[in-house]
Amino acid sequence: MHKPRLSITRLNLLLALLLSAPAMATRLVEVSDSSGHPVEDAVVYAEPSQSLGNNKPAAAEVEQKERKFMPLVTVVQTGAMVSFPNNDTVKHHAYSFSPAKSFELKLYSGRPSTPLLFDKAGTVIVGCNIHDQMVAYIHVVNTPYFAKTDSKGVASLPTLPAGKYTLKTWYYKQAPGSEAQQQSLNVGTDSASTATIVVKLNGKAA
Repeated sequence: MHKPRLSITRLNLLLALLLSAPAMATRLVEVSDSSGHPVEDAVVYAEPSQSLGNNKPAAAEVEQKERKFMPLVTVVQTGAMVSFPNNDTVKHHAYSFSPAKSFELKLYSGRPSTPLLFDKAGTVIVGCNIHDQMVAYIHVVNTPYFAKTDSKGVASLPTLPAGKYTLKTWYYKQAPGSEAQQQSLNVGTDSASTATIVVKLNGKAA
């Protein structure tokens, strides 16, 4: 299993607009590296200080195809079930030794009969015991308010109810073991349309 190639010792989180933002607004988060280039596959999530109540985490899927895990980066809420279908022409042996979730799916094809429960927050690095070049990252978060950046470095967070949040950003190439950078975010009680947040990484994503 390959290690992340880029060591980013920390993330410098800059809120370009609206630390205290109107309620029920769409949060567009722009993530770029120190050179101003957009960063794809960064995970952005808002953890509320208030209780979430009961909500059912959405299930997710990490496919194996063309001797790759797809997608490279997946984000799920704690308590989510994740499936690992093998749609490749060869068998795979998916596994992880990560503290947040250790598992082993020995040589198989097709879809395992039971998805796996991811019930602990953290980063899970997934590899294949047969094909060392295969790697995927599953970031497990304690909130339903999360998104992943696209090729333009933009993520759209789900609508945030009024309240106080901790906004966090995590990138799979940051230094192993380093935590997501965080920043306080206060969502007010007025209605509005869009608030843009800019996140800059210390380092280059390429």
